[in-house]
Amino acid sequence: MSEAVNLNPLVEVEMAKRTRMHGATYWVVLTLGALGLFLAINQTFTLRVFGFSPLGNSFLYYLIGIFLSAAYLIYPMKKSDSEQTRWYDWVFAGSVIACTLYLGANGLQIIEQGWDYSSPLEATVLSGILLVLLIEGVRRCGGTPLLVVVIIFGSYPIYAGYMPGFLWGNQYTLAETIRAHVMGVESVIGIPMQVVANLVIGFVVFGAALTVTGGGDFFMRFATSLMGASRGGPAKVAVVSSGLMGSLSGSVISNILTTGAFTIPTMKRTGYPPQYAAAVEACASTGGTLMPPVMGAVAFIMASFLGVSYADVMVAAFLPALLFYVALLFQVDNYAARKGLVGLPPEEIPKMWPVLKDGWPYLFSLGMLIYMLLVMRLETYSPYYATLVLLVISAFKKSHRMSVSRALELLKELSVSVANLVAILAGIGLVVGGLSYSGVAGAFSRELLLYAGGSIPLMLIAGAVTSFVLGMGMTVSACYIFLSILLAPALVNAGLNPLASHLFILYWGMMSYITPPVSLAAITAANVAGASAWATGLTAMRLGSVLFLLPFMFVLNPALIMQGDWGPIIQAAATAVTAMWVLASALEGYLYRVGILTWPTRILLFVTGCLFLFPGLKTDLIGIGLLLVTYLLALTIPGMRQKKAVI
Repeated sequence: MSEAVNLNPLVEVEMAKRTRMHGATYWVVLTLGALGLFLAINQTFTLRVFGFSPLGNSFLYYLIGIFLSAAYLIYPMKKSDSEQTRWYDWVFAGSVIACTLYLGANGLQIIEQGWDYSSPLEATVLSGILLVLLIEGVRRCGGTPLLVVVIIFGSYPIYAGYMPGFLWGNQYTLAETIRAHVMGVESVIGIPMQVVANLVIGFVVFGAALTVTGGGDFFMRFATSLMGASRGGPAKVAVVSSGLMGSLSGSVISNILTTGAFTIPTMKRTGYPPQYAAAVEACASTGGTLMPPVMGAVAFIMASFLGVSYADVMVAAFLPALLFYVALLFQVDNYAARKGLVGLPPEEIPKMWPVLKDGWPYLFSLGMLIYMLLVMRLETYSPYYATLVLLVISAFKKSHRMSVSRALELLKELSVSVANLVAILAGIGLVVGGLSYSGVAGAFSRELLLYAGGSIPLMLIAGAVTSFVLGMGMTVSACYIFLSILLAPALVNAGLNPLASHLFILYWGMMSYITPPVSLAAITAANVAGASAWATGLTAMRLGSVLFLLPFMFVLNPALIMQGDWGPIIQAAATAVTAMWVLASALEGYLYRVGILTWPTRILLFVTGCLFLFPGLKTDLIGIGLLLVTYLLALTIPGMRQKKAVI
């Protein structure tokens, strides 16, 4: 592993979880995962197994206890502990369980007697211990930058009365702050944890079941049969397969470490430089988190904050994510054409029909999930039903059947994924609670709107920069939750579409995955490819440059998030695809039917592409005219191109 990878805490913990899971740790974590899954299913379907049906807050405390304790066993305190679980990890895990068992057992008293305002001494003490353990869990799973944010804003009610101007807020004592955070309903057990408990666990189970029964291999073979024969086929296979897997896993880093282990060597073998192969995989895996149907925990949190169904978020996110992948395919195709790279040999490309015949259970269960989400609107139940259908169908084929080893792998993936989410989101609940209890969040949004003077471009640029900077040190979910409280209300009050405003924040929070100096996705992919982390990051930033433009496109033109009538939506989509094609041609220096371009032509193309970005018939017509002029000049003046196209 390269030094660059070791220096990044988020990559370190992703790698560490793969080495500590052995021996007693492995079996305890799996047992905790199975217990958490049982608890979630029992609560979701109101099964009342053995008469057990905890109240809502008790259910959340029990889940936190199960998965936060698992996080202490999975993620190390320090780098030297990365291969074994220390005695203090067991002590911390046991302490988490003890605190949450007490709180869960007293869930009714917490509500009826208002323990968040006044509680028995032991309740306050145990709440304080749980808070400290939550903060350490955030550090282990999210890194030091996120820890600093959580501490500063989580403790804000303690010193809010001393802050100047609009930063002033309601002040609490230390004991009042502890009680409000742990036993109130807007912090630790607030919306982020409620979303994980009620929605995310089911989708994690579906994604894990799809993967362990062979779904990853199916999507890889499907992408290969679809794209492998075309020029630059290996890169296109990486784009499609990583996009499909990323849309189901919701995790950028783990997607690179799994699919990238196959796609990156294939690209290198067929002529792609290591840094370019790594950059393609980094961008494709990053975009997967933005692609429905499963977009990661942040999409479910967004739906809860907006008060809309997850299906609405899915529909809104679909077209921008599709545009991102279209642009990526255009760019890798142009690169292959410019470099003369060909597709995979015929003997390495599976036939489409046998692939579909073998993998139809995955497509059927995925289609069922989408149908239940979009048509039946059964968000809570749909992933469990889709998982059940997948397992039943797969049982009739030995290669897909759920064996004991696959069931254990499913529990492992569930335990690791949910433990990470709970540790981070329960901690981020402290930020939500601190800003809510002090009353500062609303004042901050009003001041931001005032300082911007009502200028939407200025607010969007400020929001983009803020989201990008915070995304460097925080997970995407944490960055989104933080800014959805502070920034999103200001954008909405300025007259922008609420759903587009929240997606704008999410997209810009994702930028750090492919942008140096942080570039988590690029660093991880570079490690797999054996390439320079900086060279990979810069290449990924160029490849994913459309990601910098897309948020401005859909926040200014809500038709791109499927808002409004079909006529404007189709027009906006067609214009956006044209913009992606033209910009990709300019960035890669290759134009269809023309060939390799000189810099004057590339600059002219870039200007043309930018015109298509702005909504409106006038800019579209000017863009079309300029594109025709560019083609005419490039075809008639030899100095406008370096080499004629080979079609």
